[in-house]
Amino acid sequence: MLNPLFRSAVAWTAVGLVGGLAYREITKLAGFTGFTQLGLVHTHSLALGTTVFLVVLALGAALRLQKRRLLRWFLIVWNAGLALTVAMLAVKGTLQVRGDALADSAAIAGVSGLGHMTLAAGFVLLLLLVRAGLRDREALEPALPQGSPR
Repeated sequence: MLNPLFRSAVAWTAVGLVGGLAYREITKLAGFTGFTQLGLVHTHSLALGTTVFLVVLALGAALRLQKRRLLRWFLIVWNAGLALTVAMLAVKGTLQVRGDALADSAAIAGVSGLGHMTLAAGFVLLLLLVRAGLRDREALEPALPQGSPR
């Protein structure tokens, strides 16, 4: 179960790099110099995609989380939430560059909010997963007499 975490990190790295390139090229071609959500595709993909999945991969190996069903749920929920969030950043950002009034649409904000709520659920799953892993690890440690240094 750790391989899908690594593959997700690689995929989000690709999305982040392509997103950065797209931001640069789209704004350059349009002669756009203002702020746009399109610039956030790069950072959200790399920070919440690549970095989070690499950290969870390390935690998974250290806490032996491979066989926990919560890990699969985290993987699905986090990827879905991040995909929705990044997609809406790209859509809104492109509309902003084009000067389209749809950029301020309540529908775009609503769908983006769903992505963020899904990421919040992913954070909850991650915390539950780490707590379970820590409890398992503590249960496996030999009990030391009270006052003994660890």
